[in-house]
Amino acid sequence: MPPHPSSSVQQARENLAGRLRDIRKDAGISGRELAVRCGWSESKSSRIENARTPPSDADVKAWCRACGARDQAPDLIAANRQSADAHVQWRRLQRTGLRRLQESTGDLYQQTRVFRVYVSDVIPGFLQTPGYAAALLSSIAKFRGTPDDVTEAVAARMKRNAVVGSGAHRFSFVLEESVLRYRQCSAETMAAQLGHLLGVMDLPNVAVGIVPFSERRTVWPMPTFTIFDGTRVHADTLDAASTLTQPSQVELYARAFEGLSQGAARGAAARSLVATALASLG
Repeated sequence: MPPHPSSSVQQARENLAGRLRDIRKDAGISGRELAVRCGWSESKSSRIENARTPPSDADVKAWCRACGARDQAPDLIAANRQSADAHVQWRRLQRTGLRRLQESTGDLYQQTRVFRVYVSDVIPGFLQTPGYAAALLSSIAKFRGTPDDVTEAVAARMKRNAVVGSGAHRFSFVLEESVLRYRQCSAETMAAQLGHLLGVMDLPNVAVGIVPFSERRTVWPMPTFTIFDGTRVHADTLDAASTLTQPSQVELYARAFEGLSQGAARGAAARSLVATALASLG
């Protein structure tokens, strides 16, 4: 007997079905009229609206066209394609250790040309030194209870991060000043990390903005996220990693990044914040 769909899959189907139903109702047409306009049976419309049959991309396009809502089709198609793995618990991702998780994003990193990264908790993975990464990944492995492959995971992260220095990719980072102050490791390791950050800030393909504690905010601090080429977002929470591909979702995060960027210190002012944090290590 085949397994039942997970609750997250079913919820995604129901959400999509509800949006399609709302589009039909907003258009003021019945399920029968929709079926006539789309050239399929009325029962098919009913199955789609009640989340019993997942629609194809072509079905979504036909539905939106029949309801005069063509502009909503791209977002709905992206939602339709977004699998259950779009929201995956860290427990599942890390159950075989941290090395494979680092390696799993290697192709994505190579293919992406423009990265926009916001962090509020730790130095971005792209910019971590081996020492800082080892301390952070060790704490993650201990907290999650995952296999201890930190040495291999750090090596995989450093290999993956070679994209930063290649010059073929552009990076825009926005960091909260707190990232410079949180002690994820020893003072010596943190000093080396902050020194590395200062060096990276000189790279022509890297832009680093730091939001000072003293800045009057227009956008509140939020969990870390990364935007890949304006088509995909990775957003992390304590329990899960979410991959977002719907145009409206990506646009929302792009607007958040722009708002956060506006309050960020850059150039000499940003370097001064790093230098001050470095000096405070004593």
